[in-house]
Amino acid sequence: MPKPADNQIAEADTDTEQPELRRRRVRRRDGSDSDDWTGSFDAVTPNTSSDPVLPVRSSSWAEAAATADALSGTPDAPPAPARSPAAAPASSVAEADPEPELPTADATALPTSFVREQKPRPKRGFRGFLYRVTGGSWNMGPSAQEREEDELARRISRQLQGSFNTAVLSLKGGIGKTSTTVGVGLTLAEFRGDPPCAIDANPDSGDLVERALGEGIYQQATPRTITDLLKNIDAIDSLTGLSRYMHHSGRLHLIAGEQDPEVSDSLTAEEYLRIRKLIASYYSVALTDCGTGVTHNAMSGILQSADNLIIAAGYAVSGAKRARSTLQWLASHGYEDLARNAIVVITDKDEVSSRVDKDAIEEHLAGMCRELIAVPHDRGVADGDLVTLDVLKPETRRAYKEIAAAIVDGYR
Repeated sequence: MPKPADNQIAEADTDTEQPELRRRRVRRRDGSDSDDWTGSFDAVTPNTSSDPVLPVRSSSWAEAAATADALSGTPDAPPAPARSPAAAPASSVAEADPEPELPTADATALPTSFVREQKPRPKRGFRGFLYRVTGGSWNMGPSAQEREEDELARRISRQLQGSFNTAVLSLKGGIGKTSTTVGVGLTLAEFRGDPPCAIDANPDSGDLVERALGEGIYQQATPRTITDLLKNIDAIDSLTGLSRYMHHSGRLHLIAGEQDPEVSDSLTAEEYLRIRKLIASYYSVALTDCGTGVTHNAMSGILQSADNLIIAAGYAVSGAKRARSTLQWLASHGYEDLARNAIVVITDKDEVSSRVDKDAIEEHLAGMCRELIAVPHDRGVADGDLVTLDVLKPETRRAYKEIAAAIVDGYR
């Protein structure tokens, strides 16, 4: 039914009135208000939990992100609880409490919740077999032995700042000094990102390169020795130039010793130091096969530039006594630190009889050095021919890993 004309005119007049007058007219018409109405409004206090808050301009996106998290109520930054108006004093209307400082987020940190941690995968043994046949559904993790092997690999491959040199020496020949140099050098080459270098400084026609390459291959190779390197050392200004005087067994780079008996004992300490300085420009790890004895011409230069030592010994009584004599000689001739931090390597090269008390020999030497490591009897070492890691017993390879890890641990 259409409204009366008077009512339509009244509503039109109401629309043209000011908003406050219009609200009062409506209240009077509904009987909810009168002209003589008086009253007061409750004091209004800020409500930080419900009222929208404008974002605060921040000096970095990390601070802005933290502020946004706090305002949105994320678990990382819970919102501040709202205060009751009744609990706030009258003066709080004019003076607001200072905002608490929010923690600044690390702009470079990756939240761990983005990536789920993956359980290490076993590679060998029954656990590795079970992992492979089940397509990874059953993952028992690496065994204790495999974890130890991984830890050795981590120690060997540690990144180094600078160039370091380890000298391998003994007072007696034929007890595994050169085979230890080759085995440890090949192990370092297997696990390190940078190839190591081995130097044959044996004054008695050393056979370091023959043990690393095999005598047949070395005989066919172009004869390049430490003497040839010294003759042209001033002209070498690059690794490419240096490689012309080196031999390679995989990633192990070698400098052959002099084979001519008339000049093999002519290497002086100064000449060795010149070679060591050149090697330090291109290699972070160097091994020096010192030959037998500690008093030949080059020995003072070798000990002067050595960062740590390997003392080769055997389970024979004479070999153990000579190893102890070597440590005592070093300590009494100004190399006490080298003796204290030396690694004594006992190689069971000749497979001594059961009459020899191996434990007593180890205890006899252990207290004079930083670490003592035993290399078991292995035909791949005892034959005096080519040393390759593939033909060695697992126990022998493990011993060479322990020696290599102990060497790198000593580089500070």
